[in-house]
Amino acid sequence: MEKNVYTIFKTFFKVGTLLLGGGYVILPLLTSELVDKRQWISSDELCEYYALGASLPGIIAANVAIFTGKKLLGTRGAIAATVGMVLPAFLSIVLLASILSELVTKPSVQHIFWGVGIGVITLLFMAVKEMWSKSVTDKFSVIVYIICTILALWGKIPLALIIITALISGIIFQKFEDKKNKIKIEDDGEKNKC
Repeated sequence: MEKNVYTIFKTFFKVGTLLLGGGYVILPLLTSELVDKRQWISSDELCEYYALGASLPGIIAANVAIFTGKKLLGTRGAIAATVGMVLPAFLSIVLLASILSELVTKPSVQHIFWGVGIGVITLLFMAVKEMWSKSVTDKFSVIVYIICTILALWGKIPLALIIITALISGIIFQKFEDKKNKIKIEDDGEKNKC
């Protein structure tokens, strides 16, 4: 599918328009648009961009848009994707700010927010399902997940510290795995020489 500045902007504008509930519900929407419909990136790449975007300061949706746009069309793609992602929210805030205080108190609007909340819960479930299948893949990741969940539920340790510790654990684990694989390849090479 064609990748130009306008198409990237239009795609991310569409996602930004549908994005309700923050960055955690973006994964199913982006999977549908970028992976399934347009096939611009793979599901694994999207999950990596999402994980990286969630670990950096700023809006998760904008961070994911930057990484995806950069991959698609360099700096121009990153700018187009980011502007497309944040423009709907910006316009909504500007247009609705003056009348929002009056609208929020109306019962019909409360019912709309209730319905949106249910939709957001569904999107959160889909995001967790997508990330789970890509992230929790072996015994080590299951152990890290269980420990992080227990620490997060305990509530005594800041979530940022839990995330940083999990990140460092993953880096250390991968270094040991790479070293072990390198030794195994060298041993197999020596056996083949004999």
